[in-house]
Amino acid sequence: MYESTYPKKRFNITLDFLSKHVSKDETILDLGVENPFTSILKEQGYSVQNTSGEDLDDDVSTVAGFDGDVVTAFEIFEHLVNPYGVLKAIPCDKLLVSVPLKLWFSSAYRNKNDIRDQHYHEFEDWQLDYVLDKAGWEIKDSIKFTNPTKKLGLRPLLRTYTPRYYLVYCERK
Repeated sequence: MYESTYPKKRFNITLDFLSKHVSKDETILDLGVENPFTSILKEQGYSVQNTSGEDLDDDVSTVAGFDGDVVTAFEIFEHLVNPYGVLKAIPCDKLLVSVPLKLWFSSAYRNKNDIRDQHYHEFEDWQLDYVLDKAGWEIKDSIKFTNPTKKLGLRPLLRTYTPRYYLVYCERK
């Protein structure tokens, strides 16, 4: 289990799920800039490189040129207008994706001060399943999990029982 001030539950679940499907001798391209979870993966012995902050809606060259084994997209597709284009460009046969699920009691995340830090999509599980299938990926394993907060109120209470994240492992069809 990974201990830190970061989202411990989400990172632990993601790391456990990834370790079921990815060996430490496989090379990973993690979509998005280097982040705290990238550091966790490296500390655990995984070989990880990240994209450089390019707009993946407009430029998939880093993805298409990846010469490795696995692509991961942890909480990245909700920020893209067109995740389908990235999914089609992935050249390897293994993919792990996590997305926040659409919650009926909470609107999509929006940062009015940073256009790139917004959720254009908050998926229902079937929507992600559909775009993955259409892009040529077969889901082999998946989990949903909650994201409780330590705040008081109705929404924090609902987050204790309502799955917030959807994590899938796919292989190319």
